[in-house]
Amino acid sequence: MASRHGVRGVRVAGAALFAAALALGVTGCDSDTSPSDAASKAVGAASSAASKASDVVASATAQAQEKFDDIKGGVDAKDDVKLGDVSKDDGRATVPVSITNGADAKKSYAVQVDFRDSGGNLLDTVVLTVKDVDADTSKDAKATSNRSLDGDVTADVARAMRY
Repeated sequence: MASRHGVRGVRVAGAALFAAALALGVTGCDSDTSPSDAASKAVGAASSAASKASDVVASATAQAQEKFDDIKGGVDAKDDVKLGDVSKDDGRATVPVSITNGADAKKSYAVQVDFRDSGGNLLDTVVLTVKDVDADTSKDAKATSNRSLDGDVTADVARAMRY
């Protein structure tokens, strides 16, 4: 079985080859562009798109880390958070979030939700801040991806802190 990164690499390579084949078929009759030039451009475009998607995820992950770094005196609260089913709203993945505060005082929460494809590859991550959850009560919220996500998308709680 391939690793997560290995599967992503195969998918990117497959997409690049498909794009190259498509470019060859589309530009094969064009006398100004050789088939090898068209294939090279298609592979470059596919590689660029994969790189941009990776950059977006890296940026979102860094922003999530910064938000958690700003929390002082927080405790792990992953067990306090439950997610509903992922749906799409204009292409962006959304998931209902329910937080139950079992502490004896009003608390706030930071929840990192990771959106993944069916292969488990990270597509996007968001941090949801839910303030002032009363003691022994639940509060509902919604996490929404930063961008449109294609295909089947799942969500999981990467981490949560109560403070």
